[in-house]
Amino acid sequence: MPRIKKIPHRMCVGCREMKPKKEMTRVVRTPEGSVEVDLTGKRSGRGAYICSKTECLQKAIKRLEKALQCPVGRETVEELKQGLMKGLMK
Repeated sequence: MPRIKKIPHRMCVGCREMKPKKEMTRVVRTPEGSVEVDLTGKRSGRGAYICSKTECLQKAIKRLEKALQCPVGRETVEELKQGLMKGLMK
């Protein structure tokens, strides 16, 4: 009998829905204290996930600071917006 592979799910900070990890974008607070977009999903640090919906991004901007336990810079927010507009992020 073939073994069914488990698909990891994460909760979107914006809409609070559980979705597969590969469909979401991770924002990470690195051990140095900077907040960056993590396209690989494997960087060390505290992470939060955002799905690709534009309305989720608007809600998530307010909740990211609480999830990451530090202030989020404008550069990071702009990078997220640009990535969603271009469709580069999953």
